[in-house]
Amino acid sequence: MKKTLAIISSILLLDQLVKIYVKLNFTYGEEINVMGNWFKLHFTENNGMAYGIELGGDMGKLFLSVFRIVFVMGIGWYLFKLNKQKADSLYIVTIALIFAGAVGNIIDSVFYGVIFSNSGFDTLAQLFPAEGGYSSFLHGKVVDMLYFPLIEGHFPDWFPFWGSEEFIFFRPVFNIADMSISVGVGLIILFQKRFFDETK
Repeated sequence: MKKTLAIISSILLLDQLVKIYVKLNFTYGEEINVMGNWFKLHFTENNGMAYGIELGGDMGKLFLSVFRIVFVMGIGWYLFKLNKQKADSLYIVTIALIFAGAVGNIIDSVFYGVIFSNSGFDTLAQLFPAEGGYSSFLHGKVVDMLYFPLIEGHFPDWFPFWGSEEFIFFRPVFNIADMSISVGVGLIILFQKRFFDETK
């Protein structure tokens, strides 16, 4: 259990430190090159689900936040059960990664609207502003910043639908919590035979 807690707390700490740093030091849309042109910090915020999909305004946002909390409580209970049963240690690590990533993004949704002022294209956010946060409890935005435009170019003119349009791979901007969830899910897919054969 100590190893599981160490993984979760390490991911949460790193995730929140990077998010808070970017939120307080970057204007909205600002980006800097970290390693050449293929790894950048690009500040954006996700108001809904993955890839910026939104769910029905304020009530949709509230539903999404509550759903995330209930979902992560279920993962937490499952993780506790796996530790008690002394399940496959790698499987426990994968679930811990997913749990930590989910909690990391929930923290943004639950608290960031209350503790930060709004980020603008020419203004920095403030922590605990005197006039209050940019939104209410459970209505915060998830901070994203990791951007890997590995390949940039244009589709050929003859290409269907997107001929001559700009092409960027990898376009999504994400955060450490998202990365933790993706790695956890990827490990489950990669080692599914080992995990689920042993579970049986």
